[in-house]
Amino acid sequence: MTSIESALEPILTKYGRDSTALLQILREAQEISGWISPEIRAAVATALDIAPTRIDSLTQFYAHLYDAPRGKYRILFSDNITDRMAGSVALMERMLKKLGLERGKISADGLVSVDSTSCTGMCVQGPALLVNNLAITRLTAPRIDEICGLIRIEAPLAQWPAEFFQVEDHIRRADLLLGSPHRRGEAIRAALALGAQGLLDELKKSNLRGRGGAGFPTALKWQSCRDAPGEKRFVICNADEGEPGTFKDRVLLQSFAERVFEGMTLAALATGAQHGFLYLRGEYSYLRAPLEATLAEMRHENLLGARIGGVEGFDFDIEIHMGAGAYICGEETALIESLEGKPGRPRIRPPFPVTHGYLDFPTVVNNVETLCNAAAIAAIGGAAYAGRGTEKSTGTKILSVSGDCERPGIYEYPFGVRIAQILTDCGAPDVGAVQIGGAAGNCLVPEEFGRRVAFEEQSTAGALMVFANRRDPIEAARNFAHFFAHESCGFCTPCRVGTALVAGMIDKIAAGHGALYESMDLKRLHDILQASSHCGLGQSATLALRDMMKKFKPAFERRLITKDFEPDFDHDAAWARARDLAGRDDSAAHLGEDI
Repeated sequence: MTSIESALEPILTKYGRDSTALLQILREAQEISGWISPEIRAAVATALDIAPTRIDSLTQFYAHLYDAPRGKYRILFSDNITDRMAGSVALMERMLKKLGLERGKISADGLVSVDSTSCTGMCVQGPALLVNNLAITRLTAPRIDEICGLIRIEAPLAQWPAEFFQVEDHIRRADLLLGSPHRRGEAIRAALALGAQGLLDELKKSNLRGRGGAGFPTALKWQSCRDAPGEKRFVICNADEGEPGTFKDRVLLQSFAERVFEGMTLAALATGAQHGFLYLRGEYSYLRAPLEATLAEMRHENLLGARIGGVEGFDFDIEIHMGAGAYICGEETALIESLEGKPGRPRIRPPFPVTHGYLDFPTVVNNVETLCNAAAIAAIGGAAYAGRGTEKSTGTKILSVSGDCERPGIYEYPFGVRIAQILTDCGAPDVGAVQIGGAAGNCLVPEEFGRRVAFEEQSTAGALMVFANRRDPIEAARNFAHFFAHESCGFCTPCRVGTALVAGMIDKIAAGHGALYESMDLKRLHDILQASSHCGLGQSATLALRDMMKKFKPAFERRLITKDFEPDFDHDAAWARARDLAGRDDSAAHLGEDI
């Protein structure tokens, strides 16, 4: 047995040599040498009896799996717009200069590599970065210098200052979920007293709707899964919180994990499931150990495992599955594909997960916040819950507020709260725009701040980014456009090509070289992406851009040149390197305008 095979053995044994756990195996195998080397690739393929190309399909899909060497210290700066507003670009440049590196390159000694990544969910305490998948928050110039010093002396991460890795909740306003006392097991005991059908009846009375964005009735989803034919059923908690500007699920998992797990257990009681998965985004790796500890405590207290609460036949347990840097896995069918050890590409629907989900069995997929609400309903009753919020949007909504405000953080309100009230509470007097729903949401301007947060008026999964009047809307549009171009899974041509074209056009406009041609083409691309994309990523990729172009028309028009069109490719500039090598800069060495 080679050294690689010896190092892989405990990982393979842990996952039972099951190819559906391929993503988990590769995540842990990568820690052996910092990347999926050809030796690791071959050994894993042999051990699982799969084609090596299956491994390639994952390393090429997931941003946090590497098929080429990376540094011993893998630094990834969060590139969310709020991190940029807080100065992340300058801090990244400072680190690159101090380490003598180029972005995306590995140092000559193999010690460190520095690049950017999508939103890390640390918007309220940014700028932030990931070092070997662990978040460092509240970056400053002195902190960057200290990090560079620790890297130079090759200090293990365990010896880095603990305050670097401190992640706070920043709960600013609490209501039903965040402000009510909760005794562990309370919701499960209440649900057991009600029974499976009684629990479903209370959910129907509550009119609970999914908090992941779609707003589908939770009781209907659980009932459909319960009634679907199949030998097994599964419950999945979607904790792949990747929408830029969203961090509420992180707070719930960090400080209210038992409620999440109880909500999953209630779903199991209602549907007859015996196994559950918490799909945790890779950027939240620091949460895994405390979450595993909470699961162990619940098993010890007979709140998970066999005969839960002493009820014969009520057997249910939960497994944590880690993501690896793919925003698209927040879509429920893409998440299921990932759970099965495949690239997270959305499935064609129907069939829906409630009848054909994980391993083709009936499956319930719920958002973290939805499951916490289910636990609250079991404890207080459906009627009491329905008394909060609005008729069509019952209960409360947790919002992640970030950007240009004095008190960014987590705010929980009954549904129906107006945007203006939220802005007053978070201390944002000089607001030019609010991006609600993340990069895939809507851009609102002051005359729209009277809107209420509710499914029937202004729906949102939970992100609210505040932009002061001094901010350039085109920079926000650029950031969102590049986010979607980077996160497109590449499955369908409209999204794969369209998001790249959009990003290129926005870059051109931002640089002052755009014309009416680009402006009109962006509108055409919006229609094509909405009508033709395979999944919600492509369909929503230009929603914010459409809003911004309409509501900030003068800002865009100021960047447009008077010509109808200017080529995106500068032929003469492309020959600059050749002129330098030849030592020429005379007129004959330049291309004329007629070329």
